Amino acid sequence: MNNHSTDGIFDEVTEFPDPETKRRLERLVGLDEVKERLVKEAMMQLQPSSLEEWSLRHFDHLLPALCFFQRRPPLFILAGDVGTGKTELAETFGDAVSRKAGIPILLHSLSLTARGTGAVGEMTRLISAAFAMIKSQAACLTDRQAATTGHILLIDEADALAQSRESAQMHHEDRAGVNALIRGIDDLAEGRRPVLVVMCTNRLRALDPAVMRRAAATFEFSRPNAEQRRVVLRNAFPEYVCSESELTRIVELTGNRDVGAGFSFSDITQRLVPSVVLAAYPNQGINAELIASVALTIKPTPTFTEV
Repeated sequence: MNNHSTDGIFDEVTEFPDPETKRRLERLVGLDEVKERLVKEAMMQLQPSSLEEWSLRHFDHLLPALCFFQRRPPLFILAGDVGTGKTELAETFGDAVSRKAGIPILLHSLSLTARGTGAVGEMTRLISAAFAMIKSQAACLTDRQAATTGHILLIDEADALAQSRESAQMHHEDRAGVNALIRGIDDLAEGRRPVLVVMCTNRLRALDPAVMRRAAATFEFSRPNAEQRRVVLRNAFPEYVCSESELTRIVELTGNRDVGAGFSFSDITQRLVPSVVLAAYPNQGINAELIASVALTIKPTPTFTEV
């Protein structure tokens, strides 16, 4: 993994493939459909001729449906409750794309400082500079040309930059920033560049309708169900630590309680599992009773409520 200079516009630029990122991606469970869709979309951006080759292979001619992919904004929105894996997926799926395409993929994580300090025009300039930097590195592809490097522009907490311009409380500078964001997305669509823009948000309804309309797909994430929690917990605690029946009880303890929603993915991976290990370390082992007792002390992260 290589981090490059970003001049403050991006928090970092990460290069794939990367072994640790691959492991992070493999730990995400229950998101296979979204993973597959994002990889497919990326491959079409990286290899524009692949759709035509597919059509000729199966139909001996170009399907009229292919014209709908022309000038299609490469924007994808990942939305949902906190701790549901959307940002983790956005930060890691590029590794799968890199391995499948056999080329480097660069992940550009837009810094939240792109909102600026409030100076007139600053946010607009920063957003425009971010898209200009991406465009300078991602040349337009011809019909028969494949990319040698791919790019993912990640905008986390996207509602901070792309909030609806219909809000009466929205400042003129914020509206101008949203306009700049839309122009940047449209420019990428026009240029047929090897770039995907991925936005993550907890507040889907807060996004500007024009931004949502441009999304090629919007994926909504929810907290893990019982089977997904079982997989995550089993990956952390093998059967020699707790049996299947004992694991079933722990899965139930991490589900819905009288305090509200069940555990999120991050509640399990960042709070429960480390807390269990620390409760045992350094003087005892781990068993189902310890896992259950620790689970009972942890309150799930409150559900995010849009206002």
